[in-house]
Amino acid sequence: MEAVARAKFSRGSARKVRRVVELIKGKNVEEALNILSFVPKYAAKYLEKTLKSASANAINQEGTAKLKAEDLFIKKIFVDGGPIMKRIRPASMGRAFRIRKRTNHLTIVVSNEIEGKKKKEIKEPVKRKEEKVEESKKGKAKRVKEAKKKSPEEKKA
Repeated sequence: MEAVARAKFSRGSARKVRRVVELIKGKNVEEALNILSFVPKYAAKYLEKTLKSASANAINQEGTAKLKAEDLFIKKIFVDGGPIMKRIRPASMGRAFRIRKRTNHLTIVVSNEIEGKKKKEIKEPVKRKEEKVEESKKGKAKRVKEAKKKSPEEKKA
């Protein structure tokens, strides 16, 4: 189940907002909100607001009995450039410099699934990776023991 929230025409350049977006991409909603509360960037304030809106949209669509905020993940998050407001700053000798006041459009999609997998299914592959690491360590230990067992004549040959 997916829910979307958009913040359009937000002040600030899309490039600066993307730096903050990279911190929370793919994370749990609660974890992302914790991160954003400590990021000292202007963009973090309205990112936090939009993320709360997206999670509230998901809960409202599905119902509080079926879905909880802890189960939600950020499935997609992207920032597009918006229109640029152009202003003029007077300069010396009758010149004028252009000031570009940039805006951006933020889109957040939250879901209780990550790439088609439920939250419970994600934990199992992690365990398998740990088992493979342990097996490879055991295999390496066996090879070292076998090398030590070889006689000095075999090593010279």
